[in-house]
This record gives sequence, C-alpha cells and structure tokens, in this order.
Amino acid sequence: MSQDKYRFNEQDREAVYRAIGERRDMRHFIADPIDQDILQRLFQAAWQAPSVGLMQPWRIIRITDTGIRNAIHQIVENERVLTAEALGEREMEFLQLKVEGIKDCAEVLVVSLMDKRESHIFGRRTLPEMDLASVSCAIQNMWLAARAEGLGMGWVSLFDPKQLADLLAIPDGACPVAILCLGHVDDFYQQPMLEQENWRQRQPLDELIFENRWENKTKT
Repeated sequence: MSQDKYRFNEQDREAVYRAIGERRDMRHFIADPIDQDILQRLFQAAWQAPSVGLMQPWRIIRITDTGIRNAIHQIVENERVLTAEALGEREMEFLQLKVEGIKDCAEVLVVSLMDKRESHIFGRRTLPEMDLASVSCAIQNMWLAARAEGLGMGWVSLFDPKQLADLLAIPDGACPVAILCLGHVDDFYQQPMLEQENWRQRQPLDELIFENRWENKTKT
C-alpha cells in the first residue's frame, strides 16, 4: 500500500511497542545520578507532546533542594495516611503498599498546569479539561522516553495541590498535577506493581472497546 512508505521498519516498530509494553509506574529506585544529556532528552520528549491549540500548558519544576524534596515527601506522606483512612476496610492493605520513591530516586520533578489557561479557547470551549489531557501526554512522552533510556519513572498523585503549590510558589490559577520520581532501577516490575501486589487487575481489552454505542461490544 502507498502508506507503507511512512511505516517504521520492523525493528523500530518493535522498539516503540516494547517501550509501551514495558513502561512501569516505578516505586523502587537506586540513587545514582542521571546523565544531564539524558535528562535533557526527556525534557525534549515532553516538549514535543501534542497539546490542544498548541497551548503547551505544562510547567516542570526540577527539585534540586534537599529540604524541598523532604517537604514534598511529608506532603505525600500526610495524604497517604488520609487516603488509607478513606479506603475503609482496605486501609491496612493500602498502608503496606510502597506508593512513592521520593527519597530514593535521582530526580524529583513536579509537573503543573500553567496559570492563565482561560485565555486559551481553541479546543477547550466545551472541554476545558483538555489542558490536563495535554499535560498527561507530555508526561507519557517523558515516561516512554525514560523507559527507552533504561530509567524508571513513577507518577505520584497523593498530595494536597494547595500545599504543594504554596511550597513551590506556584502562582494562583496554576495547579500541580504530578510528582514524578525519576531514576535508575535494579529491575523493572514484570507486571504493573498494583497487579503484582494483588491490589487490582487490569481489565480485559475487549471489555473497554465499544462500537457505535456505549457498551455495545465490538465483534471479533
């Protein structure tokens, strides 16, 4: 077919699908430093992400101050306890999970939505949350690039956004959405960690794909 000329060769295609399939939300790290050229490539990958109306709503704060890193860890720990309490009968099970690697990883990055997003109408008039979707694309780009570089990344969402914003002087109207732990690992999990720990299992693909109408399953 004429479109085959745009297709990656087999080795390159396999590399793309391998990065997708082997990406993991990592919690266990070793503290060896990350080469700065590699870190810059990861930032470049995030920068190349698609964004609605080309608004590029992501802002990345690299945490290099140990005191600030420790303060971020405490904010996460506070929310971890509150989340456990909210889980009721699964509280103790949750508390046994390792949910972050902030003190262990080589780099801590905080990703935030920018302020003054209301001025961007293109693609957001009826779906203003597309700014968050754009930020998520940037994080996923970085995540896959990290896996290709042999680095682990973990997305931590257990935090109070206001407390984190105050700590990092994030302006009104902006909102932190992710704490990213990035670093070298001894090994990548064979399965997503929450599957390995029997917290929850991934749903089968055919239960998530519909045809024409909600819950009208596609025919195989």
